[in-house]
Amino acid sequence: MQAHALGFDSPLGRSIGNRTINARAETLTELPSFKNIVDRRRCIIPADGFYEWRKQGRHKVPMWVHLKTKEPFALAGLWDVWRKPDGKRVESFTIIITEPNELVRPVHNRMPVILSREDEEQWLDASRTLFAKAKSALKPYPDELMDAHDVSPIVNSAKYDGPECIRTCFR
Repeated sequence: MQAHALGFDSPLGRSIGNRTINARAETLTELPSFKNIVDRRRCIIPADGFYEWRKQGRHKVPMWVHLKTKEPFALAGLWDVWRKPDGKRVESFTIIITEPNELVRPVHNRMPVILSREDEEQWLDASRTLFAKAKSALKPYPDELMDAHDVSPIVNSAKYDGPECIRTCFR
């Protein structure tokens, strides 16, 4: 599956497709790009952390946000399959975001939904759990279970995608 944002084969879908890498939890059932798939195309996106940039004067400092245990976790997402104007099939997903917890709040006004282990099955089992019930899992993850640290600005370049990106940065 490619990391394309969700979109649909229509003028509206093509224009939103490039802007929907994240979907706000509170508006999923209101937006045309998501309301028809929340009950049937839920997914998890495995991760072991995510980046946020905090302002420090005129600079933005990249930070690695992760679980204190450093274990992988599941981000709540939605997936879809759509066609580009040239007819090419695109498999895509979006990450669901919510209000931030106390750790992320000073840095950003949103954060990805990290599902608790107990909520993962309910989120994925769209055949037995309607979105109306599953949406209770779309909340900020407990900040006391998370940590963050500054990392090297090399993460600002797509050329780098290795362990050096999340090593602690000592300034």
